[in-house]
Amino acid sequence: MEDRGTLDKVKGRIKEAAGDLVGDHKLEAEGNLDQAKGKAKETAANIKDAARDAADKARDVVDGDR
Repeated sequence: MEDRGTLDKVKGRIKEAAGDLVGDHKLEAEGNLDQAKGKAKETAANIKDAARDAADKARDVVDGDR
């Protein structure tokens, strides 16, 4: 199963909310960092999917010319 960053984003939201609730700015910052990490993983997975789709389409075009 591919990591799309969902767990990092959820964990980050929880940490950020907990930090805000108790006034722990370090925990809040860790939450923001985890969310950013999750978004980066999601973006990387989306780019990988788009590249795979483009390669599949190119292969279909080449195979169609034969």
